[in-house]
Amino acid sequence: MNNMILVVNAGSSSIKFSLFAEDVPGLPLRLRGQVEGLYSEAHFEAVDSDGARVADHRWAAGVALGHDRAIAFLTDFLRQYLDYHRLIAVGHRVVHGGERYLAPVQMSPERLGDLEELIPLAPLHQPHNLRPIRHLLKAMPDISQVACFDTSFHLTIPAERQAYALPGSITEHGVRRYGFHGLSYEYIASQLPHVDQRAAEGRTVVLHLGSGASACALEACKSVATSMGFSALGGLPMGTRSGDLDPGVLLYLVQQLKMDAKSIESLLYRESGLLGVSGLSSDMRTLLASSDPKACLAVNVFVDAVNRQIGAMAATMGGLDALVFTAGIGENAASVRERVCRDARWLGVELDPAANSRHELRISGPSSRVSVWAIPTNEELMIARHTLALERAACALGQP
Repeated sequence: MNNMILVVNAGSSSIKFSLFAEDVPGLPLRLRGQVEGLYSEAHFEAVDSDGARVADHRWAAGVALGHDRAIAFLTDFLRQYLDYHRLIAVGHRVVHGGERYLAPVQMSPERLGDLEELIPLAPLHQPHNLRPIRHLLKAMPDISQVACFDTSFHLTIPAERQAYALPGSITEHGVRRYGFHGLSYEYIASQLPHVDQRAAEGRTVVLHLGSGASACALEACKSVATSMGFSALGGLPMGTRSGDLDPGVLLYLVQQLKMDAKSIESLLYRESGLLGVSGLSSDMRTLLASSDPKACLAVNVFVDAVNRQIGAMAATMGGLDALVFTAGIGENAASVRERVCRDARWLGVELDPAANSRHELRISGPSSRVSVWAIPTNEELMIARHTLALERAACALGQP
């Protein structure tokens, strides 16, 4: 029998989970899976650490399973699976901690209410992140629920880079740059000392490139700048999100095109980015395989924005020692990495094409002044580490 830590990452159309063995060094993964297609063709799958399928279930076509029923199904499955194991805590990814929650916390109904007040700051993520917490507080009242925040890692960013040039009457309401993808950046920072001591001690730009995309400048593994700001809309263009816009565009949408807040929200979160530019897909793989000029334009817009962010981050730090690609596009799209590195040659980046095509860990050439890496991220393990640390601290204090 193992003591287990469950990690839950709930999104808009899927709920992912991982089980880690708490009483084994290194927190090895024992089980992972997801319920996907929550509002289309729902499918549940779980695999063990070797990739062997443990469970597989599909719902009838046309059935809108929804979050609540998916969470209930997952809870029942885990109760059966954990029959010979002991669950000691559950860690949850929560996008926004606001100005109050600056580090992982044990959840309670009161704290859940506090986090629900932040939904307007992250409407695409926060409501879904909180649903499993609400359910499990009732279904497993004796099990500690821990919220881990994507905003926490960026608290080291200097005040002048957190501030917007707005009046105090606005910023006093919490309008500032928060930054996101913090759990991913924190994991990469934890790996740098093991792969490149110079990068760990020096100036590194990490590119989290997936359906959500951002860049982060690290000095000695601490966040000093990031591309996302007040919301998860800012910075780089993403799968369906716009990235940075001239604020005048929003005024134009309201005043000239007569769009209301709901329409603008849908436009910026769900209809823009790679999908909006290409009119074809939000998936980089589809765009790279297409000869459609608009697909090519979408890729070009993305790569150009990434390189402008690298330049800005390097300028912020006064130079660059290392560049790291991570997340779905960063880890798997060799052609995107090649284009980004080609455009960053002025910074001393030289790619090793063979290592890049083989998706090796280090993909820079031997004469490159900047080391370049493709490091798989692991937000779930980062959450498990935080959850375990908080649980052990509570136990040391004699708390339940």
